[in-house]
Amino acid sequence: MPSDVTLALNEAAQDLLFREARTANSFTDEPVTDDTVRAIYELIKYAPTSFNGQPLRVLLVRSEESRTRLVQNMSGPNQPKTQAAPLVALLAADLEFHETLPRLMPHFPQAKDLLSDPSIREQAAFFSGAMQLSYFILGVRAAGLAAGPMLGFDADAINKEFFGDGGHKVIAVVNIGKPGENAWFPRAPRLAYDEVFSVV
Repeated sequence: MPSDVTLALNEAAQDLLFREARTANSFTDEPVTDDTVRAIYELIKYAPTSFNGQPLRVLLVRSEESRTRLVQNMSGPNQPKTQAAPLVALLAADLEFHETLPRLMPHFPQAKDLLSDPSIREQAAFFSGAMQLSYFILGVRAAGLAAGPMLGFDADAINKEFFGDGGHKVIAVVNIGKPGENAWFPRAPRLAYDEVFSVV
């Protein structure tokens, strides 16, 4: 970063949320309380989405029976991590999220009608849901915890097992907790600024 540029976020916060943060692969057994999860949500709920849509729905997998049902639908390498994490969250998109838009966008009551087509609505649900997933990971980090987001799972099986009404579709499975021993892989490379940005 050029030396004459100062970000509003201090260095410690930059490290906590970005530079030093990693995807955790192991966790301690310290519990993650409902109060902590609520505090995370109360922070991230203000982040922007399309039409102020709030399609993200989070199912906290706490019972042993539910954890067993989830683990059997994870890919091989993700099974032990999911079994051992203090808390696992299923982050899903509510495919009927447009029903809440009149309340969330009172200044634009027609917003719901723009999403009457189910295929357009599902695309919108996954777009804003993925944005909210990213905010959720940053919120977990802001709480001093680590997140282990995963895509290695049988989505159809998880949807049937945990969202049987067909109105929700899983976006990601996220392990949450205090990082354990050897939790991190080495920092992987990132693309340079000039490889990502161009000017027209």
